[in-house]
Amino acid sequence: MMITRVPQVIAILQWGPGNSEEFPPEVAVAAASELLGTSDGSSQDAINDDPFPLEHVATKIAPGHHGNLTPEQEDKLRKLWHAIFRICGIHSGSVAAAEKFSADEKPAAELEVPEKKRGFSLFKSASQPDASAPSGTRVADSDEDKYGLTKQYQEMLASQKPEDIRDTIWAMMKHDHPDDLVLRFLRARKWNIDQALVMLVSAMNWRHSMKVDQDIMKNGEAGAAADENSGDDGAKKELGRDFLKQIRMGKSFLHGTDKEGRPICVVKVRLHKASEQSPESLERYTVFIIETARLALKPPNIIFDMTGFTLANMDYHPVKFMIQCFEANYPESLGVVLVHNAPWVFQGIWRIIRGWLDPAVAAKVHFTNHRAGLEEFIKPDQIIKDFEGDEDWTYTYQEPVEGENDLMKDAAARHRLLEERRDLYAQFEDNTRRWINHPDSAEIKTEREKLASKLRDGYWRLDPFIRARSLYDRQDVIRPDGNVNWYRYKNTKAGATGAGKDSSSDGTTLAA
Repeated sequence: MMITRVPQVIAILQWGPGNSEEFPPEVAVAAASELLGTSDGSSQDAINDDPFPLEHVATKIAPGHHGNLTPEQEDKLRKLWHAIFRICGIHSGSVAAAEKFSADEKPAAELEVPEKKRGFSLFKSASQPDASAPSGTRVADSDEDKYGLTKQYQEMLASQKPEDIRDTIWAMMKHDHPDDLVLRFLRARKWNIDQALVMLVSAMNWRHSMKVDQDIMKNGEAGAAADENSGDDGAKKELGRDFLKQIRMGKSFLHGTDKEGRPICVVKVRLHKASEQSPESLERYTVFIIETARLALKPPNIIFDMTGFTLANMDYHPVKFMIQCFEANYPESLGVVLVHNAPWVFQGIWRIIRGWLDPAVAAKVHFTNHRAGLEEFIKPDQIIKDFEGDEDWTYTYQEPVEGENDLMKDAAARHRLLEERRDLYAQFEDNTRRWINHPDSAEIKTEREKLASKLRDGYWRLDPFIRARSLYDRQDVIRPDGNVNWYRYKNTKAGATGAGKDSSSDGTTLAA
C-alpha cells in the first residue's frame, strides 16, 4: 500500500511576548492508494504529494490535494491541464468538458497571441515537436490582482513560443508530482481555472526574471564564493560577498522537522540590518533558501526568531518580497507562521504587515512564547537549544568544497538526462490527454502515477548536473537520490553504522 503526504510550510517567527493561537484542525484521513511502481526508499517527506510507502508517512491527505479530490475538483484539474496544453501548443483532443468553464468563473477576454520570439528554455538544445500557437487564450479577470499577474501572463504569451513555455513549465516541476504543482495554483485561486492558469504562467515568468534556475540555484554557494573572490566585476563581487555573509552568519537556515513532518526554517531577525546588503542580494538569498527548502521535499516550517529584535532590525522590503513569494510565486506552500517571542514594539508593525497579507495567509500566522509555545508545534527533542529545546544542535556553515560541482561540467551527460526527462514528460502529457478524454479509466490513472514517479526519480538523477551543491548537500542532509534526513548527524556522533539504514527522529526510515 502507498499513500500521499501533504506538503505545507510552517513558519516560526520569534519576536517576544505575544498571543498564542489555535493550530489548524486535523486534515481528513485518506484511503491508501495502490502501490505504483517500486520504492527504493530514495524519497522522503516530499515537498510535493508524491506516493511513498505507508509506513514512511502520515496517513492523512488534506482535502483538495492529490489523492483526496472530489469529482468536481478532479474535473477542474483536468480542465486546467487542458488550458495548459493550449498555451503550450499541445492538442488535447476535442473535450467538451474541458472547454466548458464553470458558471462561477468570470468570462475572460481573449488575448490574441502575436508571433512568438525566440524564448528561454532549459531544453533549448533539443528539437521541438511541431506545435502551432493557439489563436487566443482566456485571461482571468480579477479585481484582486495586486501583483499584476494578468499583465505578466499576457507579456509571457506575447514574447515566448508555445514550446518554450512548455519546456519552462516542466523545468519548474523539478521533483514535484505534476498534479501537485498544478493543484497548488488551483487551490490558491479557489478553483478558478482562468485565474490559476494566469498565476501559474506568471510564476514561471517570475522564475525566469529572477533567474532562479539559470543562476541562483545553478551557481549557488560556490558561484557566490567565486564572485566574492573575483576582482573583475565589482557588482558581482558585492553580490557574492553579501550572499555568503548572510549564509555564514546563519541569518536563516533549515534544520529539523515539526510534528507534521514539515522541515523547519529559522530566521534570526536580530541578525538583519538593512544597510548591510543590497535589496538584490537579499532577494537572491531569500529565493535560495525557499528553493533549497523545496528540495528538502516539503515546504519549510519558517521560524522568524525575534529574540533581541529592535526597530533597527526592521526592514519592510524583505517582508514584502517574502509575502509576494508565498502569495504569488509559491502558492499553497505555507502551512503556519509562528511569530515567536515578539516584543511589544512589534504590535504596531504587525498591524501594518497584516494589512498586506491575503486573509488566507494572515490566518496562518500564530504568536508563541518560549519553549512551551513551540512545543505545540514541535516535539521537545526536536526543538533546538537556541529555543530552550532538548536538541543539542547549533548552526555551523561549511564552505564549498573544490570539485563538488564537477558533474555540472559534463555537458554530454546533462544533455542525455535532459533528453530522457523530455521523453518522460512527453509520455506524461500523452497520458494526461488520454485522462482528459477518459476520466474514469483506472488504467490511465495508474499509468500517470507511474510516470510521475519516474519523473521524480529522473529529476534527482539530473539534479547534480544542473544545481550547485549547497550546505545541506555537504552535510549529507540531502543526498543525491533525494533522500532527506535532518538527523543523520546524530548517527555520526554516535558512531553508528546503521546496517544500511538511517532512522530519522520524525519516524521516517530512509535508505542509507
